[in-house]
Amino acid sequence: MSDPGLLVLASLAGGDKHGYAMMEDILRFAGVRLGPGTLYGAITRLEERGWIRPVRSQDRRQPYTLTAAGKAYLEEQVASLDQVVKTAIRRLKHA
Repeated sequence: MSDPGLLVLASLAGGDKHGYAMMEDILRFAGVRLGPGTLYGAITRLEERGWIRPVRSQDRRQPYTLTAAGKAYLEEQVASLDQVVKTAIRRLKHA
């Protein structure tokens, strides 16, 4: 999976993070290194859709949090991906 938006949502499902922390988390759990342009482009799109929002911080870095709508969207996408994975596994047994 390499969709930047889904990777950001999955990262934020684990808790609020700023951009660099998301990049490191995504690299750890997905093995995908998102460049700053890709990451911040995804953050902008997700924020415009209401799936994430910025949270206050004492730090100069801007953390984001997953909204209820973002959580619902992520759950839908994960269920869809789960179906694809299960189908592929089943079919590979007969290949």
